[in-house]
Amino acid sequence: MAFVYVLQSETTGKYYIGSTNNLNRRLGQHRNGQTRTTRVLNAYKLVYYEEYDSIDDARTRERKLKSYKSHKYIDWLILQTPQYT
Repeated sequence: MAFVYVLQSETTGKYYIGSTNNLNRRLGQHRNGQTRTTRVLNAYKLVYYEEYDSIDDARTRERKLKSYKSHKYIDWLILQTPQYT
């Protein structure tokens, strides 16, 4: 099992997109400041995630999401997911 996830800074609104094979462990790393790229976000929340059969599939999706130059698609994606509205 693998995941693509989106975190959003509660102060700036910026998104962080990542992938992992253990979502709970990875979120703990973000919370504990063990991830350099999100350490500066301070307060953030998990706003979206997708589940995949393999880490390769999750990383492919992560790259696709990161390739979008606008946040509009990520905003739309979050709004389409009932558990996050």
